[in-house]
Formats: sequence, C-alpha cells, structure tokens
Amino acid sequence: MQVDEKVLARTVARFKERKILLPTFAQMRDPSSVPQKIRDRLKKVGLWDIDPVNLFRITWRNEPVDRGGLYNQGNWIEFPPELTGVDTRIIGLLGKFFPTGAHKVGAAYGCLVPRLVTGQFDPTQHKAVWPSTGNYCRGGAFDSALVGCTAVAILPEEMSRERFAWLKDIGAEVIATPGCESNVKEIYDKCWEIKRTRPDCVIFNQFEEFGNAAWHYNVTGKTIAEVFNRVGAGSRLSGYVSATGSAGTIAAGDYLRTISPGIRVVATEALQCPTLYQLGFGGHRIEGIGDKHVPWIHNVRNTDMIAAIDDEQCMALLRLFNDPNGQTLLNHRCSDQLINQLTLVGISGICNLVAAIKTAKYYDMDGRDVIFTCLTDSAGMYGSRLEELAADHGAYTAERAAYDQARYLDGIVTDHLRELTYFDRKALHNFKYFTWVEQQGRTADELRELWNPDYWTEQFAQADKWDKQIEAFNERTGVLNLL
Repeated sequence: MQVDEKVLARTVARFKERKILLPTFAQMRDPSSVPQKIRDRLKKVGLWDIDPVNLFRITWRNEPVDRGGLYNQGNWIEFPPELTGVDTRIIGLLGKFFPTGAHKVGAAYGCLVPRLVTGQFDPTQHKAVWPSTGNYCRGGAFDSALVGCTAVAILPEEMSRERFAWLKDIGAEVIATPGCESNVKEIYDKCWEIKRTRPDCVIFNQFEEFGNAAWHYNVTGKTIAEVFNRVGAGSRLSGYVSATGSAGTIAAGDYLRTISPGIRVVATEALQCPTLYQLGFGGHRIEGIGDKHVPWIHNVRNTDMIAAIDDEQCMALLRLFNDPNGQTLLNHRCSDQLINQLTLVGISGICNLVAAIKTAKYYDMDGRDVIFTCLTDSAGMYGSRLEELAADHGAYTAERAAYDQARYLDGIVTDHLRELTYFDRKALHNFKYFTWVEQQGRTADELRELWNPDYWTEQFAQADKWDKQIEAFNERTGVLNLL
C-alpha cells in the first residue's frame, strides 16, 4: 500500500492523544515481548473493556479470566477417545478468551492495521465497514472502538439476537441484510451501495482481504505449531480442520503445511449449503461458515478434503453438551472437567469437532496422529438458539439426550466427505470466477495469479513488513514513552 502522509499524520496525532499503541503480529503470536508498561495496565482492565490496551489481548494466549489476566501458553481442549470414539488426538484452540469471545477480533485487526499504518484509513474521518455473518463484524466493531472510530456492521437479519444486541451496545451502526448465514451476496450488494453513496466509509471485506488470511497464517498457524511441540511428543501433526466462512482461519493450514508437508487440511461447511462439496446452495444454521461462494482468500490448492456437516447434528450436540440431562449422560463417559469445557464450544466448533472425527476415521488415523481445529466461539454466544430449540422441540429429556448421543456422536461415520484431486482443486478455484470476476470487480488475470503457490507465500509474508510499519508508527506516536 502506498503511504498517504497527510492521513497518516492525522492518525499519529489521534493515537498520541488517546495513548493508543498497536501490537505487532509477532506480539500477538508470542506476547512475551509485550512491554511491561502494557502488562501493568492489563492487570487493571477487563477482557472486554473498551480500552485501547486490549489491542494487546488479540492473542490465543490470554489467561482465561474476565479481568486483569495476562498471558499463558494458550487455551485448548483435547477431546478424549471416550467422547470421540477414535484414538486420534483431537485438539481445539479456544476462541472464547479473546475480547468479544471469538477469534475474529484478530482477523479484523489483520485487515485494519495495514491501512492504519499506511494512511489508507483515517480514524478521524472514516467509518469502518465490517461485512460479516456474525463474529467478524463484532471483532471489527470492537477494534474500531479501541482506535476511536465508528463501525458499521453488516450481517444477515437471521443471525442470533446476541450478536445484534452487543453491536448496538458498543455503538456500532448495524445494517441487517435479508436472509440467513449463507446469504452473503446480499451483504456484498449492500457494500456496493455504500461504496456509491457513502464516501466516508472504508470497507474491510474479510472474504477478500489478505490481512485476514495473513493473521491466521502467522498467528493461528504458528500458535498451533507451538502447542503441538508442547503436547505432541512422539506424535504426528496429521490434520487441520477448519470451517470455511471467510477462509481466513483455514489459512493456518498453509503454515502448518510448511512444517508438516503430509498434513491433511480439511474444510468444513454445512451439508445444507454444500458449495465446496458439490457446488450446491441453501440456507443453514451453523453460524459463521458456508456462504454459497468460494472466498477470494481461500487457497483451495492447499485443501485436501471437504467435509459437509449436517446442521441438525450440530444443533443436537449443542443441546447435548449444554443441557443438564445431556451432561448427566456424558458424565458416565467423560470427566467433569471435560463436560464443563464442552460449554466453551460454539456451533461451528461442534461442526469442526464432527469433521475432525470423520477425518480420523476416513484416513485410518491412530493414537500417534494429532488433528487440530479452532473453536471459534462458545455456547455462551447461542443462548437464544438453545431457547429456540426448546420452544420448537420441547424440553430436553434424558431420552432425547440418549438418542442424540447415539445418533449424532457415537454414530459419526465417513459420509459426506469429498477428497480433492488436483482437478477438483482447480475446479473450485475456477468457481471463484462467478462471484469475484462477474460480480465483485476482480479480473480473470488476478484469478489466474491466485493459482500460483508463490503468490500465497508473498501474501502471507506481508505480516513481516506490516510489523516494521507498526513499529515505526508506534515510534512516531511516542505513546510507549507517555504511558
């Protein structure tokens, strides 16, 4: 990005006035280098407080406390064979302990910070537009509040009530577009309208912004590698499972491929909207994934398999993991600690867990194999969904819990999986044409460039350049010396 010095000067002045310091990608990956002055301030600040110091809590390594926490070695759940029915070790990083309760706050930062430090976004004059199916616009609204600008959140009208209520509380302008989780075309249409009519708005489109993928490559991917080195002695890093909403999180698999070339990278989506699975369409209830198109930033060349997961299975397991009758049933096979941890898994996390079990079974993995996934958010984000399920189906009985355990947990098999050949990957890559070239203003040459593996290496490597720019920006504001 070219530097706009006039805008950059205004941004520097704003950050100096408000004492805002920006973390680097390296610090988000490994907070051990976070300045002591920042650590001292964090001890007095809540995890979700609108305080600029919480920019330094955009990391997988926050202590799991609501207030005053610093850093640890990461937060994760290892799902034991007693629950999964497979010997393969399945480990999920927890997004619950990010500010906003979901890891999308990091993806949003990855899109925002390159423009801040180059003067391509002016927090004194611009509004930041965050097109999303839920957690990304929450993360973007939070990041916007921390840097002192107004957020415009765009999300489908059928998303959970909790999302809308929180966005309004934080002061974001909220635009609800028609449809459900998979209605992203309507979000794009609203973005084009804003581009035409609101020159004060800058759009951060997670589906095409490489800052999203670069954040996950450099932060999520390297965090997983470090967790594996800590807990995986004598094991193989054999799989990485990620839902494909914006295709940011799955970019961690690109990094993991560099350290474990034989890894299987599995993309999950809803069976009710099987776009990657069979070029299909439809609506579904797994919030945060599967949107009837292939995101621009999805490197499908690095995807080995598609797992299409039934949304009814995810909703049933959400009840099983969170209702007292389901927890009582699980208590016969799982520890109290694990049962408590299952409440930290949201709907898309359950989808990823099911896909990981399918992956282990399909590839005949054993106890030496480790599969990682990301648990984007927690069940705490879906209280209204549990209420709706109770209203639609009645109270969750012990009998229903036994049925759901037998059918949707113990009954997991290798159905609705698509292992990709080279031809399949190229076909999914070409499928981007209909969204991005015909509708969203990209060119066919740009699409062809995306097939080049070196192109992705260059995109992910931008984080090192951005870190240098962040350090120069912080030096220019002098905020660290003012704290």
